[in-house]
Amino acid sequence: MKFVDEAYIDIAAGDGGSGCVSFSHEKYKEFGGPNGGDGGRGGHVYAVADVNLNTLVDFRFSRRHEARNGEHGMGSDMFGAKGDDIVLKMPVGTILTDGETGEVLFELLVPGERLLIAKGGDGGFGNLRFKSSTNRAPRSKTPGWPGERKSLKLELKVLADVGLLGMPNAGKSTFISAVSNARPRIADYPFTTLHPNLGVVRVGPEQSFVVADLPGLIEGASEGAGLGHLFLRHLQRTRLLLHVVDLAPFDENVDPVAQAKAIVGELKKYDEALYNKPRWLVLNKLDMVDADHRAAVVKDFVKRLKFKGPVFEISALTREGCEQLVKTIYQHVKQVQKNEQPEEEIDPRFVELPPEPPAST
Repeated sequence: MKFVDEAYIDIAAGDGGSGCVSFSHEKYKEFGGPNGGDGGRGGHVYAVADVNLNTLVDFRFSRRHEARNGEHGMGSDMFGAKGDDIVLKMPVGTILTDGETGEVLFELLVPGERLLIAKGGDGGFGNLRFKSSTNRAPRSKTPGWPGERKSLKLELKVLADVGLLGMPNAGKSTFISAVSNARPRIADYPFTTLHPNLGVVRVGPEQSFVVADLPGLIEGASEGAGLGHLFLRHLQRTRLLLHVVDLAPFDENVDPVAQAKAIVGELKKYDEALYNKPRWLVLNKLDMVDADHRAAVVKDFVKRLKFKGPVFEISALTREGCEQLVKTIYQHVKQVQKNEQPEEEIDPRFVELPPEPPAST
C-alpha cells in the first residue's frame, strides 16, 4: 500500500429539511387546525481514529464527502426524517486543519476517538409550531438550515515514542527489525526506506514502546533534497530521538563526524523544537570495526562531534548492545510519560485534617 501522509478533502454536512404548511381535513371536523410537521435534521460528518489505518491514501482518491439532507416536513403532524450521518475513518495521529486559513481544527490522538467535524443543519419549523390562541390558522413555515461545509487539509503525524534519525544506510531499518516486530525492507544500498515504519518493542510483560524508522536524511534536506524532509513531521510527537551513525562506511573518503553534524544542522533548520528534543547517539556497525581499535574509534568520534548526551555502542546486525539500549529507552520513555501526566486535584472535602490540640484548662 502506498504511504500517504497528506491529503485535501471537501466535506459537506446535510441541509435541514423545510417545514410544512398543512391543515387537517377530516370528515365531521370542520376546523381541524394546522398539522404541518418540522423538517428533519441534516446528517453530520464524523471523524473516527482507526488503529487499523496507517495512511491517508483513501482520501487521496476520494476528496468529496457529503452527508444526506434531512427530509421535508409533511402534513398530519409528520416530521421529516433526519439525514444519515457519515463517518470518515482516519489513522490515529491525523491533524485536520482549515484548508484556507491553516488553523488547526481537530486532532485524532486517541484510538477510537470520535469527533464531529461538520454539523448538519437543523430542520425548519412547520406551521404546527406557530399555532397559538391568537393565531389559530398560521400559514408560516421556516426553511431548513444549511449544513456546515469545509475544505480540510489532513496531515498524519505518526504516534511513536522513539524516532530513528540518521543518514541513508546507517542501519536504522536493521535496528528496528532487530528490536521490534517491524519488518522493513533492508538492502545494501541507500534510500531503501521510502516511508515511515512503525515497530512495537517488547521489553517485558506489559512493557513496550513504539519506535518509528524514517527515510534517511542527507545534507540539504531542509531545502527539499532527498526524501527525509517529507517525513520529519513524524518525529515531532516522539519523546526521544535516536541518532544512528554508521561508524564503518563503505566509502573511506566519507567522514562519519561530518555526516552527523550535517544531520544535526538539518534538524535545526527544519524545526527548533525538534532540534531541542532529547537526542541520544547510537554508534552502529561496531561489528565491522576492529575490536582492538573499537574504543579508540568511538572516543575519537565523540570527541570530534563534541556530543554531550548519552552514547550507545551497538551492532544491529549481531544485536550486540541492543538489549541494554532498549531497556534504557524504556525507562526514559516511562519517566517522560509519568512527568506528562497531570497531577490529580485533591478534593478538600476528603483531606484529613490534623487532630485539634486539647483545650487548655
